[in-house]
Amino acid sequence: MKAERASMVPTLKSRSSNRLGSPLTDSAAPVTEVVVEDGEASQQDKCDLFTGEWIPNPSGPAYTNASCRFIESPQNCLKNGHPDTGYLFWRWKPHGCDVPTFNAEKFLNAMRNKSWALIGDSILRNHAQSLICLLSKAEEAVEVYHADQYKSRRWLFPSHNFTVSLIWTPFLIKAEIFENDDGESKSENRLHIDTLDKKWTSQYNNFDYVVISGGQWFLKTAIYMENNTVIGCHYCPKLNMSEVSLEYAYGRILNYVYNFVTTSGHKPVVIYRTWTPDHFEYGEWFSGVCNRTVPYKMGEFNGSNVDHVMRKIELEEFRRAVAAEGSETVAHLKLLDTYQLSWLRPDAHPGPYRKFHPFDKDKNAKVQNDCLHWGLPRAIDTWNDLIMELILGE
Repeated sequence: MKAERASMVPTLKSRSSNRLGSPLTDSAAPVTEVVVEDGEASQQDKCDLFTGEWIPNPSGPAYTNASCRFIESPQNCLKNGHPDTGYLFWRWKPHGCDVPTFNAEKFLNAMRNKSWALIGDSILRNHAQSLICLLSKAEEAVEVYHADQYKSRRWLFPSHNFTVSLIWTPFLIKAEIFENDDGESKSENRLHIDTLDKKWTSQYNNFDYVVISGGQWFLKTAIYMENNTVIGCHYCPKLNMSEVSLEYAYGRILNYVYNFVTTSGHKPVVIYRTWTPDHFEYGEWFSGVCNRTVPYKMGEFNGSNVDHVMRKIELEEFRRAVAAEGSETVAHLKLLDTYQLSWLRPDAHPGPYRKFHPFDKDKNAKVQNDCLHWGLPRAIDTWNDLIMELILGE
């Protein structure tokens, strides 16, 4: 049902009307960032890693599709025939400081005998590929586990006894999903809003570091349940059900996630990664395109209204969790705010090159674009630069 996302939020109509034309008409203002330190909310008095611009980087990416064998086909733009390589030659520059590039040897040495988990949807899988490619510059990863369809996986770096686990749980809660990998649904997803997914909670105590995020699955049609009772549906015009707003559902789910994290006796470092905007123009999943070749400049595009609403919910729930628990939680709970740096990169998605050489037989072929996930290498690698700075920068 991803093709219907533009109309899935009846109270947020600007997503539909503005995204069908030029994105430059969407002028929703970005949320002002507040950073939580030492148990108090205050404007950050040092460099804000998450506010800046993309600047030219002649040295290019840290790896290529030829040097990393862990890039999955839908994100392997160069192998799939992407004609433009300009998107590879940019780097993120925060205002007032620099972010060091990812240092694989330093990271692995610091994480000896540790275990990481990335918990979320296919964007987290995209993120995990980037991390594995960067780390493999220092030591080749060994896959030691995969689930059916390879959505959940685990890699080991033997000489450092370091593991990275990918746990696929697109809603973070118990869910009955009726959708294939192309976004086609045969029924409404059913979500148990008050029950976290045991796929990740049952393994939580095994991890020293956890990266977790929500994602655009929450924009899909879904029937919501609490206490095993249907409470309504999000965008179900053909069903006689009460409407469940995104604000209510997403806020409740994140509240349950943070309650689990803050009340658990196990205290890993938990990094919450914020909402990732897509860059579909002139349509959505089945009809939209993303064919821009350079990053946006500040002010050209600030994201859609629904993007701002979802990120605002994330920031509110993050701050609420930290405020409730105080300074002890601040040491373990960190925010990876990739929102601004991501919305500025419409050029960094696979687009039609999610498929192998899609225009070889017909240069005018109608090809489905992927304007949500990120091509590898490059823009998404910055997320790992930022993680390293958050964890090891001090």
